[in-house]
Amino acid sequence: MRIRIANGRLIDPANQLDARQDLYIQDGQVAAVGAAPDGFVADRVIDAEGRVVCPGLVDLAARLREPGFEYRATLESEMEAAMAGGVTSLAIPPDTDPVLDEPGLVEMLCYRAKRLNRAHVYPVGALTIGLGGAQLSEMAELTDAGCVAFSQANRPMVDTKVLKNAMEYAASFGFRVWLQPVAPFLAREGVAHDGEVAARLGLNGIPTAAETIGLYTHIELARLSGCRLHVTRLSSAEGLKMIKWARKEGVDITCDVSINHLHLCDMDIGYFNPHCNLIPPLRGQRDRDALRQGLADGDINALCSNHTPVDDDAKQCPFSEAEPGATGIELLLPLTLKWAQECKVPLMDALARVTSEAARIIGSQRGGHLAPGARADVCIFDPEDETFVSRETLRSQGKNTPFLGFPLPGRVCCTIVEGQIMYGEA
Repeated sequence: MRIRIANGRLIDPANQLDARQDLYIQDGQVAAVGAAPDGFVADRVIDAEGRVVCPGLVDLAARLREPGFEYRATLESEMEAAMAGGVTSLAIPPDTDPVLDEPGLVEMLCYRAKRLNRAHVYPVGALTIGLGGAQLSEMAELTDAGCVAFSQANRPMVDTKVLKNAMEYAASFGFRVWLQPVAPFLAREGVAHDGEVAARLGLNGIPTAAETIGLYTHIELARLSGCRLHVTRLSSAEGLKMIKWARKEGVDITCDVSINHLHLCDMDIGYFNPHCNLIPPLRGQRDRDALRQGLADGDINALCSNHTPVDDDAKQCPFSEAEPGATGIELLLPLTLKWAQECKVPLMDALARVTSEAARIIGSQRGGHLAPGARADVCIFDPEDETFVSRETLRSQGKNTPFLGFPLPGRVCCTIVEGQIMYGEA
C-alpha cells in the first residue's frame, strides 16, 4: 500500500527533523520525506492537519503475559493496547512461564507475535536458566532465535561470580546485558520506599541503598568485563548520580526509567492504593524530581511503560499482599507529553526518549526513525486532544494503573506498522 500522510507536523528526533512536511510510504518502508518520489501515486491519503507525525513508539519493557499468564492478559489484547498507544516495537522481559531461556520458546513467541501482524516483538532472553542465577543460559542460541539482550527481569543475582561470568561471556560476543539493580537481602519482604510514608502506614520498606549497592556491583562488573550494561527502571536520585559517575569512568552504560516513577512518588500510595505497589517501589519526591530532570538532561536515555497487566483479584487485597505492577503501554505517549509540558522539554527531545533512543538500546536499525528506507512504523497523534484513563477506555486486559480517572494530554489518532494502518483512521 502507498500512503501519503499530508499536512502534519513531522517530528523525527533521530534526524533532527521538526517541520510541516508530508511523509510518503511504499512497500512497508518510508519512500520519501517532503517531496513525493517519482511516479508515486497514493492509494490512501491521511490528512494530519493539526497533528504530530512521528516514528512509532519503542517500549523497552512490556509484559505481554504469554506464555503462562494468559489469565492476566494475552498477546492479542496487549498488541491491541500497543496499537491504541502508538507503540510499534516492544521489548519483552524474560519472566514468562516457562522462562524465555530456550530457543524454542523464543521462536514460538516471535512466531505468535508475527502472525498477529501488529507490533514488532523483541524478546529479552534469560541471563541464567530459569532466572535462577546459578547456570548461564545459552546466549548465542537465544540470540539466533531472536533475543536482543539478556536479563534477570525482577529477579536479582545473588552469586556475583555467576554474574561476572555472564557479563564476560556477553562481552565476548557483544551481547547486551539488561539488569535491574537491587541488593536482594536489603529489599527482602519490602513493599514500599523506606521512608516516612512507609513508616506511617506500617509497610516494610526498601531503602535506596538496595538500589545503589546493587548498581555499584553491576557497574564494577561491567567495568571488569567490558560488557554493554543497560540499567532498567532506575528509581532514585542516588542511583542517577552513580550512572553519571560510571560514564565518566568509561563504563558503557545506559539506563531507563518507567512512566510511573517519572510522575509518582511514595506519597501517592495514599491510603494503601494497591495500584502503587510497584517494582522498584515509588520513592520520595526528591527522587522523582531528579529522575524527571535526568531524563530531560539526557542522563537517563529512555522512558518505558514497564507494562505489567495484573488481574483484579491480585490487586484487590491489602497493599503488602497485592501483586506489584501497573498497566501502561497505552499511557506511554500521554505521560511522556505530560512530563514534557511540566518540565518544559521540547517535543522533539521528549519523543526521542520513546523512539530513537529506545530503538538504539534495543539495537534496532530500521525502527525509531523515519528516514527514507526505514521501516514505515508511524504514530500520528493530536497534541491538543486528551486521553481519559478509565477501565472502559483501556484496551489492555489489565486495568491496574495509578492513573485511573486522570485526563492526560495527547490522543493517538493512527498507528501504522510496516506501511499498514493498524489503528485509527483509515
